[in-house]
Amino acid sequence: MKKFSALLFTLFVFISCIAQEYDVKAHYDKQEVAITMRDGIKLHATIYSPKDKTKKYPVVLQRTPYSCAPYGEGQYRSKIGPNETMMKEGYIIVYQDVRGRWNSEGVYDNMRAYIPRKKRKQTDEASDTYDTIDWLVKNVDNNNGRVGVWGGSYPGFYSTYSLLDPHPALKAVSPQAPIGDFFFDDFHHNGAYMLSYWRVTPLFGHMKDKPTTETWYELPDLGTQDQYQFFLDAGPLSNLDKYFKEDNVFWQQLKDHPNYDDFWKPRGIIQHLKDIKPAVMVVGGWFDAEDLYGPLSTYKAMKSSDNYNTIVMGPWSHGDWIRLNKRQAIGNVYFGDGISKFYQEEIETKFFNHFLKGSGDKNSGLPEAYMFDTGKHEWHKFDTWPPENTTKEVYGMGRNQNLSQVMTMEFSYQEFISDPKKPVPYSEDIKVVFTPRKYMTDDQRFAARRPDVLVFETGVLEEDMTLAGEILARLKVSTTGTDADWIVKVIDVFPPDAEDYEETQDYLKMSNYHMMVRSEVMRGRFRNSFEKPEPFVPDEVTDVNVKLQDVFHTFKKGHKIQVQVQSTWFPLIDLNPQTYVDNIFYAKKEDFQKQTHRVYNSSSIEFTVLKEDE
Repeated sequence: MKKFSALLFTLFVFISCIAQEYDVKAHYDKQEVAITMRDGIKLHATIYSPKDKTKKYPVVLQRTPYSCAPYGEGQYRSKIGPNETMMKEGYIIVYQDVRGRWNSEGVYDNMRAYIPRKKRKQTDEASDTYDTIDWLVKNVDNNNGRVGVWGGSYPGFYSTYSLLDPHPALKAVSPQAPIGDFFFDDFHHNGAYMLSYWRVTPLFGHMKDKPTTETWYELPDLGTQDQYQFFLDAGPLSNLDKYFKEDNVFWQQLKDHPNYDDFWKPRGIIQHLKDIKPAVMVVGGWFDAEDLYGPLSTYKAMKSSDNYNTIVMGPWSHGDWIRLNKRQAIGNVYFGDGISKFYQEEIETKFFNHFLKGSGDKNSGLPEAYMFDTGKHEWHKFDTWPPENTTKEVYGMGRNQNLSQVMTMEFSYQEFISDPKKPVPYSEDIKVVFTPRKYMTDDQRFAARRPDVLVFETGVLEEDMTLAGEILARLKVSTTGTDADWIVKVIDVFPPDAEDYEETQDYLKMSNYHMMVRSEVMRGRFRNSFEKPEPFVPDEVTDVNVKLQDVFHTFKKGHKIQVQVQSTWFPLIDLNPQTYVDNIFYAKKEDFQKQTHRVYNSSSIEFTVLKEDE
């Protein structure tokens, strides 16, 4: 078992501790306080205040389950605040350990459910945020009475939460890669368990009984660098119980609630985002393997509110926008120089300065949607997202592996054998990863060449084609079994003369590279309802719709669009037994059976196509 220090863990969740030329200690005073909530529980907060006391400053707050480290007098972070520009300009920057985590009191609850009409002593993350802000504006010297909240990943969820029953001083919120619902973000995708996250379960599952500044959980040591082989050898999910016992609360919750039931539903926050008042800037990465559902759904849910609501999506994986890498690349694919620097200086800082230091009206100088085209490698501004000037185009999956707008009426199909003993890998890389990221743009040629992956492809494009919005695959399928997963991938096939990037792995070439643009899984049992799973009838033609998250990608002239369909994606997601059992977490070895799957030529995929350049 391997201990992970608070510092390393903090690095994982977006807080960069890379040394800066700017000396935080020389410009900021640090104070550690315990703020009492309405029920008497005390939450730890670390406050960094500018040494220059001749001015008044806004407060920016991050609430986190990932530690306010470093703790102790004289111990400073080397980087504070949303970005370096804001740190240098001067803000009162506050970090808080949420209830039940690290140096705060109380009991932790994953994605704590919101209580809309709280009685006096009832608490949730909204009330904790309110009480914290109330204390800060009343007790921290030199604050100007305006507060902003920001955070990425889990702190992004807490940022969204601050919008519910907000304190009057809360003026600007930036949920970045926010978790929106644990049944569709992070640990699940459309009901499929994200096995690749199994190793981090102790981070969320082991409780503590008192405040601490030391790590109290351990992550399992797999004993190998081959993650694919580790999980294949482990077999059914029930065999993983030897690593996590009953004291891992989250592991038990995952096992006991395989469906979208009354445990998961209240923990989603999307359904509560109505009548929002503070200004909001949602931020996400087009290649965020962890939280892509969250930012897109959060922005869209607030479109009916009359508040200032904007979204920024760049060519980033999880949290790339907080790092100042000169070259922005995801895996083998390079997107440009200085992209995160541009975002921090021209978008993020501008947003917070306007609402916390400026007039605070809706004329921020920013568009509602600042979106990066991952095919053309350029930023675009839109008045809304998806853009208004789009149309839906339907492409059929033909019998000769064609992807075409010409649909045929003939009855035909392609079939493949799906064997749980030989699942399709999600990546060619042989390694253990903390959480997967690079695969979101990985070359898919290895998959296209497997017999258990179906391939549909257009001809060479004669002009650019820009997708700007949602993708929906409408599959007509059958299986000899009673359960199956269906994975759909949309791929940009590069031309033969494509040049290598600096980042291209040594064993690869960008010539004919198969860049994954978007992908998603649908656990077949949930095809009609996430609440009430149902088996397939063997050999019966069945509708399975797979909603893929939005993209903004131009398939350039000379490229091709490819769609792959498969039923295993290992060990990104857990293995489906392919024989129906009530709860896959308790499936037995004998339940896992080889089955034949068919995809019929009446299947199609619907793209949202941008009709004009903006």
